[in-house]
Amino acid sequence: MAKEKVLVAMSGGLDSSVVALMLHNEGYEVIGITMKTWDYATSGGSKRTTGCCSLDDINDARQLAVNCGFPHYILDIRAEFGDFIIDNFVEEYLAGRTPNPCVLCNTHIKWDALLKRADKLGCKYIATGHYAQVRQENGRYVVSKGLDETKDQSYVLWGLSQESLARTIFPLGKYHKSEIRQLALDSGYTELAKKSESYEICFVPDNDYRGFLKRKDPGLEDRVKGGNFINRDGKVLGKHEGYPFYTIGQRKGLEIAVGHPLYVTEIQPETNTVVLGDKEDLEKREMLVKKVNMIKYAELSEGFEALTKIRYKDKGMMSRLNKEGEFLKVEFYDNVSAIAPGQSAVFYEGNDLLGGGFIK
Repeated sequence: MAKEKVLVAMSGGLDSSVVALMLHNEGYEVIGITMKTWDYATSGGSKRTTGCCSLDDINDARQLAVNCGFPHYILDIRAEFGDFIIDNFVEEYLAGRTPNPCVLCNTHIKWDALLKRADKLGCKYIATGHYAQVRQENGRYVVSKGLDETKDQSYVLWGLSQESLARTIFPLGKYHKSEIRQLALDSGYTELAKKSESYEICFVPDNDYRGFLKRKDPGLEDRVKGGNFINRDGKVLGKHEGYPFYTIGQRKGLEIAVGHPLYVTEIQPETNTVVLGDKEDLEKREMLVKKVNMIKYAELSEGFEALTKIRYKDKGMMSRLNKEGEFLKVEFYDNVSAIAPGQSAVFYEGNDLLGGGFIK
């Protein structure tokens, strides 16, 4: 007897393809869906469309569905993706911040699109290829890290609602990446098992966000070029290429010689100024976080202790969390380096994801 009907997000890559295979083999009534989020050619880029949007990957996803005998659909969400994710990406850099497009996409685009289509197709669940786990505990749905810590993707899931998590399955959470690759091989999908992974933003496949910003706004470079590099005392050190083209903690590409390494420590968009300092100037003990979404608990008690990560590959630092007006104040137990406004701050209790927000 078939299990529940599940809509599987299939990018055509190894992980999501194996998710579809696993659930199909377990007896779920699988429907595959590939979301076309971005056409790189529309940005003026020279590279072919890659990742979740390539024609090859769409065909690979469809072929697997045909082989297994389950339906497969293509969902074109380029318009809503572009209006929300890409506009926000540009706006954040113009505001002197460093955006987190994958978090926004998961929260506001992908899950919303998947659940709407799941309802239309009569699917109880949706499934993705994220390395994370979800369980129900004390009346709430709790996300925890994937077993393979080198692949854990819980960091980008902090924005999901309880309603979304109630219908989400993460089949890869209890596996290591090597096991997933082996499963593809054992199932006869040799080419799939060989697929490499992409760590770039899907709409910036050449990993050149500066070039992307220039293509999106052809007049940007002329408007912002020639602002000042200054030190923390206000002394002018030289001219820069434009404040949106720098990020907190950046050392390379500054072209300023003072006899020792300099780092971007602050970006001041109002005056087109980039502040440079020593590595020690990047270290801080506290920050404010906005637009917080809690997952494990509806609310945290004052002074709650948590491990806080300030970027995806960050190991995290123990901290104390307290409300401060509309923000959450994070006080670290030791210095952390290169806190970048706009990035995600994500809180953990052991392996469990407490929640997260955007660094102010």
